[in-house]
Amino acid sequence: MAGKLTPTHEAPYRGLKVLDFGQGIASPYCAMLLGVYGADVIKVEPPEGDWSRYLGTTYGNHTTLSAVYNRGKRSLCLDMKHKDGIAIAQRLSREADVLIEGFRPGVAERLGLGYEGLSRDNPALVYLSVSGFGQSGPYAKRPGSDSVAQAFSGLVSVNLGADGVPHRVGTTISDVVTGVYAFQAIATTLFARATVGTGRWIDVNLCQSTSALLGHKVAEFILEGGAPRALNVPAGTYQTRDGWMMVTLVNEPQYKRLCGAIGREDLAADPRFADFARRADAADALIPQLREVFLTQATDAWLTRLHAADIIAERILDPGEWLRNVHVEATRASVRQDTPGVGAVYTPRTPGIASLSEDYLCPAPDVGQDSRAVLTEAGFGSAEIDGLLLSGAVRQIKS
Repeated sequence: MAGKLTPTHEAPYRGLKVLDFGQGIASPYCAMLLGVYGADVIKVEPPEGDWSRYLGTTYGNHTTLSAVYNRGKRSLCLDMKHKDGIAIAQRLSREADVLIEGFRPGVAERLGLGYEGLSRDNPALVYLSVSGFGQSGPYAKRPGSDSVAQAFSGLVSVNLGADGVPHRVGTTISDVVTGVYAFQAIATTLFARATVGTGRWIDVNLCQSTSALLGHKVAEFILEGGAPRALNVPAGTYQTRDGWMMVTLVNEPQYKRLCGAIGREDLAADPRFADFARRADAADALIPQLREVFLTQATDAWLTRLHAADIIAERILDPGEWLRNVHVEATRASVRQDTPGVGAVYTPRTPGIASLSEDYLCPAPDVGQDSRAVLTEAGFGSAEIDGLLLSGAVRQIKS
């Protein structure tokens, strides 16, 4: 276990040693969040590297996935098919505060890196397993992915497009939310460890994490006896003369003000549309009329009128427009990291951090770029490291 922590609001996990065996997004994102808050995160990669380095367009030795979710880490490249590679991982685990793994259930145990074995030597170890369906249950051995988790959890079913077809959300939302839930589970365990003195094994999976996002939708489905009616008709997306916007309604007075703002007071007086429930039942009669109206003016004109009527509405931006938005720039809501071989990597800022520490994270590392430094800090001698490099148990990129 690492020495005594010296936490600050800016770096509450300073002094914490984290081993990140995860690949993809969910596990690495959790580890990255620990790094944002000051932890020393060692990304342990196989010789071929984290598979996220090749998923999508590559820029140097990264894709956007690997460049974004591995910021603030150092990379140690171990060949876990080599007995010395496993021995190094076990040795480092005895000194770690947190170990994160994303192997299929049972694989870590077979490698000699399971929680039971490691915790005997390091009872304070906080051990996180991330998987598709969890460590137990009839689906535990099934392969999981972001898309599978969106489908299994019910998220795809409630994300109907205008074409009536269920769609996956267009980003890796299951991976990201799993990383966030995993981070909060580690954070609460570390808090308890300060008093209890021991760590524990944490089981977080993509499907359960995505299900948790749906919140009231499960209760609603059961209580309404099947697929429920829409909550807030006619809220939704509307095309304007020059783009798209989102309109939201949360109470009845807002509907009446919306009708007034668009010059269709008759829709407020129509008994078919008298309340949310009746508007949901008559959506096919109401929404086409609104679509026709909104097409007559530009987005800015509509937003001026709607905001003046205290209606919740906003332009639909693409990620590039979000990045250049005046509010985003004024509030420093994005972070830029210049990454060797990639260029400028822009990401949204992590919410809630106490300073601009995220701006100063080191960029995502190349495979094994820190292998020698990590092993030296762990007490390996120079000649010993040379031998491990020669045997192939450890890899170090040429600088």
